[in-house]
Amino acid sequence: MRAVQIEKPGSIVVGDAPDPRPGPGEVLIGVEACGVCGTDLHIADGHFAPTPYPIVPGHEFAGTVLEIGPDVRTGLTVGTRVAADPSLFCGYCAACRSGRGNLCANWGATGDTVDGAFAELVAVPATNAYRLPDSMTFEQGALVEPLSCAVHGMRRLGVEVGESVLVIGAGTMGLLLIQLLERAGAHVVAVDRLASKLVLAEAMGARSTATSIDELDGAQFDAVVDVTGVPAVIEQGLDAVRRGGRFLVFGVAPAEARVALSPFRVYNDEITVVGSMAVLHSFGAALDLIADGVVRTDELVSHRLPLEQYEGALEIVRGGTGVKVHVLPGLAG
Repeated sequence: MRAVQIEKPGSIVVGDAPDPRPGPGEVLIGVEACGVCGTDLHIADGHFAPTPYPIVPGHEFAGTVLEIGPDVRTGLTVGTRVAADPSLFCGYCAACRSGRGNLCANWGATGDTVDGAFAELVAVPATNAYRLPDSMTFEQGALVEPLSCAVHGMRRLGVEVGESVLVIGAGTMGLLLIQLLERAGAHVVAVDRLASKLVLAEAMGARSTATSIDELDGAQFDAVVDVTGVPAVIEQGLDAVRRGGRFLVFGVAPAEARVALSPFRVYNDEITVVGSMAVLHSFGAALDLIADGVVRTDELVSHRLPLEQYEGALEIVRGGTGVKVHVLPGLAG
């Protein structure tokens, strides 16, 4: 098969690789679409600690079941169209046994810790594969994983009807969160440095927008969501939380990053700071939201590239010039 292989940080090769085989409890998927995520940048640069090298990246994907491995009891058959939850939880650590598999002590994910879907073929646990209804395209299927992260984030934030929420960052994740927040009855304000993304933010439900937090003239909100992972922006966002409010750390900052905050203010104003890590019991819900038309995704895909242009896809994401970049293995290079 053809695949993207990151041999080591900074060294990416697109070429022939051995075809994966489905092991016990696994299915082999012919990949039709795979989205590029900020985590893929971290993996390419060597800044995602769990990743071993070499690796085939890619964790946001959909395709067709081509082969069924032994001991599969899910009812999947060859030809079934699916999207796959990349999560690989051990099932026996304390976090897993308490229902919080996303905090698994032995956490793994397809495309992050084992070979993934920037390839023509990928093998995954059959229990992680979710059937796509006929109404959904493969590209919509590839957006289920990022939406499932947003669904988990919403559950962590606990938004109530009528609350004001500031979303900082209007990339793919920000735009998905804006839609979920608007449908939950929140009054959403979006901030992004690119005016083109703010146009999309308004189309997705933001009541107002700004290109910087400074433009908000000191306004404060019931909840603030940072989708950037930029420490300086997180500090500004914390200042925008009103007394009794919440701050959601949703964007991925470098592991060594630190921010300054006032412990007295957290105490005196009863500020709640929460994190949201990946996917947890939210993949099926996200798929249904797209299938039912509750969340719009078609406008989010700004670029479609073949495997051979993977490095170019990374640079588009790195530069922030697009929204969601999809790699289509079947697209001619």
